[in-house]
Amino acid sequence: MKKKTLSNWSKEELIDEILKLHKRKKFGIVWQDKIEEIVEFSKKNIPILEELKNKEIKTDNKRFNLIIEGDNYNSLQLLSYTHSKKIDIIYIDPPYNTGAKDWKYNNDFVDELDSFRHSKWLSMMNNRLKIAKKLLKKDGVLICSIDENEKNQLGVLLEEIFYEYEIHCISIVHNPGGVQGKNFSYNNEFAFFIFPKNIKKISLENREENPDIRPLRDVSTGNHLRTDAKNCFFPIYVKNNKVIGFGKVCEDSFHPKSPNIKRKDGILEIYPIDTNGNERKWVFARQTIDNIKDELFVEFNKKRKIFDIIRKKTKFNYKTVWDKKLFNANLFGTQLLRSIIKTSFPFPKSMYLVKEFIQSIIHQKDAIILDFFAGSGTTGQAVLEINKEDSGNRQFILCTNNENNIASEVTFPRISKNIKGYTNLKNKKKVNGLGGNLKYYKIKFFNQIQSDADIANISNKIDEIICLKEETFNLKINHKKYKIFNNLNKTTIIIYDDTVLENLDEIITNTKVLTKIYIFSLGTDTYEEYFNKYNNVEVIPLPNSYIKSFNLINKLI
Repeated sequence: MKKKTLSNWSKEELIDEILKLHKRKKFGIVWQDKIEEIVEFSKKNIPILEELKNKEIKTDNKRFNLIIEGDNYNSLQLLSYTHSKKIDIIYIDPPYNTGAKDWKYNNDFVDELDSFRHSKWLSMMNNRLKIAKKLLKKDGVLICSIDENEKNQLGVLLEEIFYEYEIHCISIVHNPGGVQGKNFSYNNEFAFFIFPKNIKKISLENREENPDIRPLRDVSTGNHLRTDAKNCFFPIYVKNNKVIGFGKVCEDSFHPKSPNIKRKDGILEIYPIDTNGNERKWVFARQTIDNIKDELFVEFNKKRKIFDIIRKKTKFNYKTVWDKKLFNANLFGTQLLRSIIKTSFPFPKSMYLVKEFIQSIIHQKDAIILDFFAGSGTTGQAVLEINKEDSGNRQFILCTNNENNIASEVTFPRISKNIKGYTNLKNKKKVNGLGGNLKYYKIKFFNQIQSDADIANISNKIDEIICLKEETFNLKINHKKYKIFNNLNKTTIIIYDDTVLENLDEIITNTKVLTKIYIFSLGTDTYEEYFNKYNNVEVIPLPNSYIKSFNLINKLI
């Protein structure tokens, strides 16, 4: 077959290529987009889920965590239907594309001599990041680990896809001994933090062991007089040796006679006046001092024989270089994993690093954390550890393929032992389980819907996806024409045969809770006439709503 080259492209193909390049030129990153076989395959085949019931784990009444086995592109397709705009945090550790034949593209290893090495990697990441963006909540955050091989390319790609987001890159010392490279011995890697602008979603407050204790009065180098910052000269009110409030900014004509003024009502007014009687200033202005009230305490200065205001700062902005010993990938990644299961899984992340990534983001205790390059399952263990510490109900979703039996022999066994407990393989000590629940799914495929027979075939294969979307896993009624699932505050009804609509009152027994009804039909009929009299009921036609989500993804890529 004659190889397709630029010289024998049709006019239509050339125009299409120009439009694609124009679309990608905004931030100056243009690469030879390499067609990905899984993407082309997925345009003609619809992914569905099959739960492996023998791998379900349930230890408490909290929500189920999820492992999805299959190509992560298909996992993201499915999640675009079940979890659109639901994800709080995405953390990924994609293949680093070192050129050492440790990563495959279209089933072939990519080595350093491949002239399209970077193009293939960018194509792969582009296809997934575009879908991932659709999964994030309005204030959701993406964190992506990377090394020097693709750091620069990834940075520009992120700027293109997440153009309305704030993007920061930090450095992590993960291998103190270093790995010999060209001219330099690398002991660090990187992580991009991508979060919406104008939304404070990064806590930027880590938990330092050694607090910074110093006077609130500005004692840093320089004069720092009252006249330099008038808003920083005001009284702080103290009673019973506790800060109880703050006064207004003092008028220019007012000059306190002492740093401490005792009022008739017993309240002590403290001003930022130094030993020599100079009127100086507090470190914080009046409009911002309330933010640190809990960090302030009163101390009696024996030398000056007055009371001072002291700030005990225990929270600090994250710096751009992270170098905690706990981030050592060998000790707390490789060795930790080998203490849990027998494996030679290459380069797992330090569990404590991933834990720090998650905890650095401001989020609710019921947040959903997605990792679609899950590998050994480090993100899952990190979420379980955090939930154990603060009694949280966070949910993790781990997506990984099963190449070299990663999903079945590494990810699942590790998470299973994390939940249930295990015996440390190195020191033989018992490790208590962290608790939690788990469902394990495997991706299967169904041909595009083309006939009534196809609808009939798919009708009984989509239950898992509907239950996953609604988080209603408890099967209450199993009828051949319909099924009812529920949880504490929601009911999901899946109707396979619309003849049962004549008996709706028998099916819908409780409309006090939200009820979602999915009906298989040939068209888009919502059957409104049947449901008008019911409250808290929403009707979704199938399979059209499901197919529509995949068509939108096909247009996006």
